[in-house]
Amino acid sequence: MRELLIFLRRNKLAVVGLAILVALVGLITIGPLVSPYTPTKLDILHKLDAPTFAHWLGTDAFGRDVLTRIMYGGRATLTIGVGVVAIAFVIGVFFGMLAGFVGGWPDSIIMRIVDAILAFPALVLAIALAAAFGPSLQNAMLAVAITLAPQFARVARSQALSISVKPYVEAAVSLGLPTHRILLRYIFVNGLGPLLVQSTLALGSAILQTASLGFLGLGAQPPLAEWGADVSANLQFVRSAAWVALAPGMAILLAVLSFNLIGDSLADWFNPRRRNELD
Repeated sequence: MRELLIFLRRNKLAVVGLAILVALVGLITIGPLVSPYTPTKLDILHKLDAPTFAHWLGTDAFGRDVLTRIMYGGRATLTIGVGVVAIAFVIGVFFGMLAGFVGGWPDSIIMRIVDAILAFPALVLAIALAAAFGPSLQNAMLAVAITLAPQFARVARSQALSISVKPYVEAAVSLGLPTHRILLRYIFVNGLGPLLVQSTLALGSAILQTASLGFLGLGAQPPLAEWGADVSANLQFVRSAAWVALAPGMAILLAVLSFNLIGDSLADWFNPRRRNELD
């Protein structure tokens, strides 16, 4: 862990990504505690006010403080992103490791399902699933998780195929250890690196897809603060009061950028050749 921290500190892109992420997390955790406003309080007399010392990012069409909406919306968006990736990770890794280790017809069935899901563009499939399930935050999370799980399944299967031929795994099989123990103790633990990289990159994708569903009205429903929904609600004012739409849009951009930079840096760390080049 110490070597990883040193490596990330030397990697400028990782430093930038971590700095952005820390700033966003600090904003959404500490900001609401000190903000004098609530995300749903209406103040029609001050609607679409330009940024001032009272409202640092101005107000929206209902007089709500934009910065406060971003802080509370960030809680929803980032929590959803982590939840979506956690669901996709558990489902995808389980079936991917099972397919790679067991092989045979389970491998064929699982991977054909994975291929069928991956045949659709992720966002298009998420929109179709969310529309079928009905517009709500929970259904949006489930829809995005379904689109991300096959990515984890492929990575986990690849790791299982390469690790299952190792001598220590073959020895465990010859000793008659249960399959679930071999999968957890040997294959999962030794193949965790690429899965962590995939998780970090998937966080950016999950946030972007969830925000897209919110933008289309298939995710968070008003008056709940959520970045994608806030961009959609304020898009009509982009010419007269640009801050109401640009602020949550920039928050989405920064969140996705931070996770992508961190994910790329982790990929360099788990690649010995690339790591030696950067040391």
